[in-house]
Amino acid sequence: MSIQKLLDWIVNVGIQGFGVLPPAEKVAEDHLSNCGNDCEKAIDSIISWRTTYAATTGFVTGLGGLAALPLSIPASFASSYALAANTSAAIAFLRGYDIQSDQVRTFILLTLIGDSTTEIFKNAGINLGTKVTKSLISQVPGKVLIEINKKVGFRLITKAGEKGVINLMKLVPLAGGMVGAFFDGAFVNKCGNTAKNMFSKNDDNDNNIICVR
Repeated sequence: MSIQKLLDWIVNVGIQGFGVLPPAEKVAEDHLSNCGNDCEKAIDSIISWRTTYAATTGFVTGLGGLAALPLSIPASFASSYALAANTSAAIAFLRGYDIQSDQVRTFILLTLIGDSTTEIFKNAGINLGTKVTKSLISQVPGKVLIEINKKVGFRLITKAGEKGVINLMKLVPLAGGMVGAFFDGAFVNKCGNTAKNMFSKNDDNDNNIICVR
């Protein structure tokens, strides 16, 4: 599977859902309803719930069918990326972003690489001094999106290929599973908070935000 196909798979699963993973819009609407239509509480609820969900060893098994897919990374990493993308997509949806647009899909993927986002933005010529809003995201040209996707894909493949935790899991299966679950939870939590900060709730040019619905 090529890097671009892997990225497409991650963001498609993140938005549309897969197996036990519900679509991002449903996740957003369910949490919004449970939080009395308070968008910020719903976002925090999603991050908290998903962090706990990721930190359970049953998630990879529950996301049935991953092992049979022609993915270029281990199923455990694919499941973490999919869950993180689903979390970020739900947050973007709550903030009123069009999660089906190419630009927002790319920004959802960007939330998966944490601190590396700053470097990628800089190389892409995106001014981080400017507030990231729906209007700004919509102006990112297709050529820039392609370059960003390539860099994101490289970072995700590199992360999946790191040896430390993988080797630990091979040597000590039980301890490795516990360590892996801890890092999965921390990873999804960081991605969720990155999405919360990245997808701005304030855009003077666009009042169509579910937060204030």
